[in-house]
Amino acid sequence: MTQKTTAVLLAAGAGTRLGRGPKALLPYRGGTLAQHAAAVLLAGGCSEVVVVLGSGAAEVRAAGLPAGCRAMDNPRWAEGMGTSFAAGVAAALAPAGGAGPDNQPTPDNVLVALVDQPGMGSELVARLIAVHKEGRITAAGFRSDDGGLVRGHPVLFDADLAAQAAATASGDAGARIFLRGHPELVDLVDCSDLSDGADVDTPAQLHLLD
Repeated sequence: MTQKTTAVLLAAGAGTRLGRGPKALLPYRGGTLAQHAAAVLLAGGCSEVVVVLGSGAAEVRAAGLPAGCRAMDNPRWAEGMGTSFAAGVAAALAPAGGAGPDNQPTPDNVLVALVDQPGMGSELVARLIAVHKEGRITAAGFRSDDGGLVRGHPVLFDADLAAQAAATASGDAGARIFLRGHPELVDLVDCSDLSDGADVDTPAQLHLLD
């Protein structure tokens, strides 16, 4: 039976270190970075994308998002990414419309992605979904300069584990605390042939948007 995967796209940050306004609104490939990331997640096999907004939320909504996206505001976004992670997972596990026979079932898995990783492509997302095992966590891994495999994003959670990880989120730590505490649950998948896993944090990394 095909499992349903809902993506949570963390897109609430103000991009303070970058100095170009909210990262979700950065121009990329004829649209915004949020539009691009959401489209990639849907093309990679996610049935829905919950886009967690904070800074510039009204502008992101006005710019538009692909069909299949559900935008939500995190009023606590300034407290750190942990609040956006927890809010996004809660929304993903409680589909719009509430309970009832006419509403979408809750997902089997939740894939968490960052809006500021332009190198994330649909093939990478599809790879994680294809190899994911029930009751596990599947994370994209990227080779470091010394050749080691380093955990990055996206990260695909079994729904129950996503809820557990969200319960531990705090400050700027999204799933980090849970993942470090439960390494035995994590399957690391080498995605270095598809991306370097870099994100756009500082002006020196703006070349990633070229």
